This record gives sequence, structure tokens and C-alpha cells, in this order.
Amino acid sequence: MSRIAHVNGAYVPQSRASVSIDDRGYQFADGVYEVAPVQAGRIIDLKPHLDRLAQSLRGIQIDMPMPLSAITVICRETLARNRVLDGTVYMQISRGVAARDHGFPKTPIKPALVVTAKSMVWPTDAGADTGIAIITTPDTRWGRCDIKATGLLANVLAKQKARDAGAFEAWFVRPDGSISEGASTNAWIVDRDGRLITRPLGPEILPGITRATVLNLAGAAGLDVVERSFTVEELLDAREAFLTSTTAMVRAVIAVDGRPIANRYPGEITRQLRGLCIAHYGSAGEA
Repeated sequence: MSRIAHVNGAYVPQSRASVSIDDRGYQFADGVYEVAPVQAGRIIDLKPHLDRLAQSLRGIQIDMPMPLSAITVICRETLARNRVLDGTVYMQISRGVAARDHGFPKTPIKPALVVTAKSMVWPTDAGADTGIAIITTPDTRWGRCDIKATGLLANVLAKQKARDAGAFEAWFVRPDGSISEGASTNAWIVDRDGRLITRPLGPEILPGITRATVLNLAGAAGLDVVERSFTVEELLDAREAFLTSTTAMVRAVIAVDGRPIANRYPGEITRQLRGLCIAHYGSAGEA
């Protein structure tokens, strides 16, 4: 069965889906996106994802193309047409079609909306994660990483640098020596005193939905959580390290730039949080 995409009001086979070459999303990466997990036919944490989508649109001054309730209907219909029970739903909104000019169009244009869906298998066993390696790389991205914009060239290059090094992910290092986040993930450590540390929200990082979920799960589990920046040196000295994202959930980091983290094995807190996150995905509704 051909995958089906929603493109600007129409459901079409994805192999024939298209947008104009004058779309500003294509010309300038002038748009934003969201990816939400789907399990057992339910979109997990849909409201936070839609709220972040609206926040990103406000950040680059694009109007919502329709109410969030209508986007919800489109997401559900796209999932149904693709028969996706477990996987992800992807939403992208660009400023729309206009003659090429760096400035905004002088007359109003309609934002373009694309929604797709694909199947994937979600983990069910927290102990199945044997850990991943990452590299560090200078943070060369633009100054508003809190906006989930489609302009991801610096992230793409960092991710490829990691793959060329045989690693799963690249974590960005700010000029002050602190870690901001990964190319497509949020960054965490557990220090020698057992405190869970992750960078606070700000323009340097994306406000990850899974990041927020893990913060809530950690708080409910009675873990000591500190939102502050941490350095590469603290990372290398950490008891544990892990990353979070919609598709990775919680993954243990066991090596950085070829150097081990602790004993190169997923730590107790990481395994605990991965288990809690798996349970959350398995029980959460469209909230």
C-alpha cells in the first residue's frame, strides 16, 4: 500500500505528493515542524506537541493555517489512511508560496501544511538498551534553537559527523565549554552524587517533549533533579549519561569521543527512567 500524505487540504499518495518550488519552506527553510509518537493508535502527548508547534509558529511570525483541533483531525486521518498503529506522525508548516524575497511577502499568503505518518516498533524492555556512543562538536547553530524550525543544516552536519565516527549522536559544545544538546536529542547526566542534571530551557536548546516527560517522571520517582548547564569535563566524570527524544525515548550514553562513561554500561537511573518512559508511552493518551 502506498503511503498517504496530507498536503494543503488533500490526501494524496506520498509518491505523488508535492509542494511548489516557490514555497518558502523549500527556498528558505522558512517553516517549523513537529514529530509525535503513536502507540496502539494513540498519539502520545499530542497537546504538548501541538502547543510547541504553535509556539514555534509565533516565534517566526507565521499564522496557524487552521485551528489546532483541525490539525488533530488531519493527524488522526493520516494515521488511519496509512494504517499506522505504532509509529510517528509528522507535521510541517511553512510560510507558504511567494515570489523569492528574503523579507516576508507584502500581501498575506496561506501557510502550507504537510502531514505524514510512518510505522515503527517501540521498545518494550528497558534492559534491551546496551548504550550508545556520542561525539562532541562545536555548537554552530543559530541563536533560537528553542524554535523547532526546519532549517537544520548544522544539525545534519553534526549528525553525519557522528555517523562518520561510528557514533549515534553528536552533542553540541557552547563557547563556554558547556553542553547544550544533541543534534536531535536533549542531553542529561547523573553526577557523582546521584543528581540528575540537564540544561534549563532557553534559546540554546529545544524544549523537548520527552525531556519534559522525563523531568515529570523523575520528580514523581523522587529523584534529585537540577536544571543547569554542565561541561564536557562533568560529562566525562559523570556516573551516568543519557539522551532523550521522541523516537529515542531514553538512551544510555556509554562513551564520549571514544572515552568511556563510568563502566560503559547503562546506569541504574537511566534504566529506571527508560522503563518509566516506555510505560508512559504505553499508557498515555492524546494529552
